[in-house]
Amino acid sequence: MGIYFGTDGIRGKYFQELSPSLAFKCGNSLARFCKNKKVLLGKDTRLSGDVIALSVANGLMSGGVNVIYVGICPTPCVAYLCKNLDCDFGVMISASHNEAIYNGIKIFDNQGYKINEEFENQIERKMILPEFADNNNVGKIIYKQRLVNRYINHITKNCNSLKGLKIVLDLANGANYKIAKKVFTKLGANIICVNDQEDGRKINDECGALHPEIISNLTKQYCADVGFCFDGDADRIIACDNKGNILDGDKILYILNTLFKNQCSYIVGTTMSNSGFENALKKQGVKLLRADVGDKYVIEKMCEQNILLGGEQSGHIIIKPYSTTGDGLLTAIILSKIAYKNNNDLSKLIDYTTYPQININIEVLDKFRILNSEKLSKEILKYKKDFANFGRIIVRASGTEQKIRIMSEHKNKNVAIECATKLKKLIESLNL
Repeated sequence: MGIYFGTDGIRGKYFQELSPSLAFKCGNSLARFCKNKKVLLGKDTRLSGDVIALSVANGLMSGGVNVIYVGICPTPCVAYLCKNLDCDFGVMISASHNEAIYNGIKIFDNQGYKINEEFENQIERKMILPEFADNNNVGKIIYKQRLVNRYINHITKNCNSLKGLKIVLDLANGANYKIAKKVFTKLGANIICVNDQEDGRKINDECGALHPEIISNLTKQYCADVGFCFDGDADRIIACDNKGNILDGDKILYILNTLFKNQCSYIVGTTMSNSGFENALKKQGVKLLRADVGDKYVIEKMCEQNILLGGEQSGHIIIKPYSTTGDGLLTAIILSKIAYKNNNDLSKLIDYTTYPQININIEVLDKFRILNSEKLSKEILKYKKDFANFGRIIVRASGTEQKIRIMSEHKNKNVAIECATKLKKLIESLNL
């Protein structure tokens, strides 16, 4: 990670870590890497979205680049259109699952993949001193919201009909608030929508992918066949089956693997992927490869070894034949197709037991100072030895927030809880 870029682009509280001036510098720096002088720009519903988007656009235009602004759309839509329209880059203004006071800048290359750390560092170096085109070469902004229809056609082209399927959707008051309804209505599904307003003040507010209990309860209440909840920019998805059982990213990958029978020798997960999931794949002759947390690291490993399927427990799912990044809506369509073909019953496709996993997030003043503490390192090492082959422990810094994340996984839930609780108390004592 660099000065401004974290695990998923630039992110921070609006006008604090992420100001209009910083967004301008980012856009202007990016302009200097453009060959075709064309960049695709989109955003989610946050109130600060237009300010940050237009600041990035101003930076690009002042560097001589034309900006195609599609307005509110999911992050994977920006990735797809960027490649489809032969743009130099795609830029999405979003802070993903974070609350409304945050915003962010995600950058995709001309093939629709998130840029790597090396290129992020190059952008940062050029952000120090802005560069301007002369009067004859400044760029312009072109508003083309209808281009989103190309993305809709792309993700629905292999799905004929979902007629009769009843689906619950929690749209997190985010980028998917309109498109998801349009897509599932087009496919003939009967949909029940919640948190489906264009209200940037309520994006991710006690709803969406971080609160799957909402769709679980509604699926049971309405006797629906499947439920889906998305995060603010719709690159993440958590689902539930017809019985209201919550399906995280691991379980979604396990179900999607049925599409690629005999094609997948490997699936890419992360260090957070559950050991129960890993063991279940092993029984099917599929090996789980673990990448660092962050969907761009998952995609990098998938590309390195030409692997078709990968994702994160948190809900970033990458289906490489169809997408270059996590795509919640595409994943929802494919899961719906699988449910449709299995008599509207996804519950029977999960036949493994997960290890109890305790996840705790602790807000701290200086995450790196605490993680480098000798006292904490010794305690983590002790637990890792105690757990041996019965579980795993991961203590890491959040890539987007000033938090330390604890994951304690063990066959015995009480042991996992005890470990996580003790580590949490130790971290809090160091947070002074």
